[in-house]
Amino acid sequence: MSRKKKTDGIPILRVPKNATMKQIYAAARKAFTADDLAKFANEEKMVPARQVLAELEALSQETESGKKRKS
Repeated sequence: MSRKKKTDGIPILRVPKNATMKQIYAAARKAFTADDLAKFANEEKMVPARQVLAELEALSQETESGKKRKS
C-alpha cells in the first residue's frame, strides 16, 4: 500500500543513493507530468511597459521630493 503526502505542490524526486547525473535527469523526466507543464504554460495578464515606466517615474519623483523636504 502506497501513501502519498501532499507537499504544497512541490514533488519530491526519489533517486537511488549514489545515482549518476544521467539517472537523476532520467528520473526527473519520468516524473514530469502534463500538469507540471500546464503550471508553466499559463499566460498571465501583461502590463504595458509604458505604464510600468510611468509608475516607476512617479515613485522616483515622490522619493526625491521626500528627500528634499527632510534636508
